[in-house]
Amino acid sequence: MRYPSSAKPTVSCIINPRAANKKWQRRKTLRKRLQKYFPGQIIDGQKNKSQTIQIAKSLCETKQILVAAGGDGTIADVIQGIMDSNKNNEVMLGIIPLGSGNAFRKSLGIPQNVKRALKLIAKKPTRKMDLIDVEGKSASFISIGATASVSREKSKNKIPGLLGHLWASRILMKKSDQPLDIELVDGIDDKGNQFRKKTLHLKVFDCVISKTKYFGYNWRIAPKAQINDGYLDITLFEGPGSKYLLLFPFIYFGLYQETQKHFKAKSLKIRGKDLAIQYHGEILGVKDKISIKVLPRVLKVISPHKNSNQKPDMHKKDLGWN
Repeated sequence: MRYPSSAKPTVSCIINPRAANKKWQRRKTLRKRLQKYFPGQIIDGQKNKSQTIQIAKSLCETKQILVAAGGDGTIADVIQGIMDSNKNNEVMLGIIPLGSGNAFRKSLGIPQNVKRALKLIAKKPTRKMDLIDVEGKSASFISIGATASVSREKSKNKIPGLLGHLWASRILMKKSDQPLDIELVDGIDDKGNQFRKKTLHLKVFDCVISKTKYFGYNWRIAPKAQINDGYLDITLFEGPGSKYLLLFPFIYFGLYQETQKHFKAKSLKIRGKDLAIQYHGEILGVKDKISIKVLPRVLKVISPHKNSNQKPDMHKKDLGWN
């Protein structure tokens, strides 16, 4: 599955060398395999998030496929670079899962095995997916409230991976519902009724807005989310924190969500007091109001289509793989 030299300039692979406890640096076989598939087109020297975004943006000027090799953070940064380049209708995103969570690849049915992921990229079946716009940031997942506070707490400690998140979760015991004013536009309520505009005044423990079903470590946070239905998937969790922690096994598998308020909408505004906000696990900040909207079918992702009601957009032009 190697490609001729004439096709090499069309593909670049951006690797997070720190993903999953430096898997890229430790596994020599993995490095040799990727160097074989992407000769001279591997970039692994970036030091931070902003540099990864800038590299991805720049590569979009000459590349037809950007392959993100890492976890959900790396994928999010490459997506942001693609969107910032305004080449999102031309550039395809490929994914090689090297992270510890890899929720994005699971939501799209991309193989976890590196060899199988590479074979999928070679075949180039693509589908267009929606993204979420939050203050100019592109995301597939956002949360507002308690779980964003956990991510904020996690950023302060030095405990890596899942253990760090579990330790940070202790703060949930002190969290309770917050009063929120939520304005939904062009949506569907949890009974299937369509509406032009709906205003809610609720006390909410956590607000999850997603385009993908999974988040973090295979957490089925948004079981009703669809990647290309043109709507934000919104779940409103009601607390308190002690109840949330007690029922977390049911939340993890997406079962408790069936009992919570759920909406689809094309945009929403949320107002409250000192709201912690995260996107893709990154902290956006603490705000009193936030505006969010869906970006329909703006990202071309190389992925199987068996988990979607959309057939793949098969590219007739051969990009060079045999």
